Amino acid sequence: MMSNPLTHGTLLGRVWRPGIGPCVVTVRDGAVVDITSSAAPTVRDVCELDDPAAHVQAAPGDALGPLADLLAQDADEGDALRLLAPCDLQPIKACGVTFAGSMIERVIEERAAGDPARAEAIRARVGAAIGQSLRAIRPGSPEASTAKAALIAEGLWSQYLEVGIGPDAEVFSKAQALSSVGQGARIGLHPASAWNNPEPEVVLAVSSAGRIIGASLGNDVNLRDIEGRSALLLSKAKDNNASCAIGPFIRLFDDGFTLDDVRQAEVALTVEGPDSFVLKGHSSMAEISRDPADLVSQAIGRHHQYPDGLILFLGTLFAPTEDRDTPGGGFTHKIGDVVTIASEGLGALRNTVDLSTKCPEWTFGARALMANLAHRKLI
Repeated sequence: MMSNPLTHGTLLGRVWRPGIGPCVVTVRDGAVVDITSSAAPTVRDVCELDDPAAHVQAAPGDALGPLADLLAQDADEGDALRLLAPCDLQPIKACGVTFAGSMIERVIEERAAGDPARAEAIRARVGAAIGQSLRAIRPGSPEASTAKAALIAEGLWSQYLEVGIGPDAEVFSKAQALSSVGQGARIGLHPASAWNNPEPEVVLAVSSAGRIIGASLGNDVNLRDIEGRSALLLSKAKDNNASCAIGPFIRLFDDGFTLDDVRQAEVALTVEGPDSFVLKGHSSMAEISRDPADLVSQAIGRHHQYPDGLILFLGTLFAPTEDRDTPGGGFTHKIGDVVTIASEGLGALRNTVDLSTKCPEWTFGARALMANLAHRKLI
């Protein structure tokens, strides 16, 4: 299993404390420290400060125990000390088709109409025609317009290519505020899906003013058969119980970690199956087609405000084609798969795959959080 090298940086997260509820935490000298206060009782409030990193570094707090213990445990319910997703009131948004490699796979999904048996033949034909030619094209550029015209003439244009190389990025709602799961929790697949995979991504924390204040890791679970049948099924494919994992912490920008580090991040993926199958993959942020700052500006601005800020998935280069069970069948999850997404400086996010209908129901929403904080006299 991959390590979880969270040894430095200004870390911001959340835990569930027994008998208390959700608390804002950081990490100091290898220990998790509760820094919840009436000045910043939520992660959202910390992210809205002028200098979130300075607040987290200086805030008084109570040590809750070794970080290693929390990172190692599997826990997603019950009144036990456990890590939560490191965001609370922020809605979860995501960008799709931001890498040329995964863009081609989205085209293949569309052409295969969600049927993995047809994907290999289509992959060979489409990939030979456009697989390499689009990698160096800047979205929205004159070169992109020329390529679009040529692909239309060949009958190969797709809605995925439109958002992949056109002027407008795909930005969609991945999950509701407070619905994401964290490190060690189960991550859910809709039971109607038979062709699916993890999506290892870098995730940005963005303030209500559109300022990027830190980054984390995320798994934007992809139901390839459902979305492949129709792009109008995107919400059904993306927003399900426990289908969004974020964590283990938000690493805040400070003197030692900036947006430029995000731009160069390497994200590694390992899937370890109950059938002894092991899948490894990676996503390199250096190959992203649109700059993270541009993606943020397309998500938030005068056209769309987020008074509680937002969390933004940046997309992935990873699109698995390795056969798991049958030749030509490609990869799909099995219940019990352990998915680990890791990146130097951001740690490792580990979750175990289950059906959304078997993962703990999401019941702790915004009203429950407000009632909890009011009871604790924090608001």
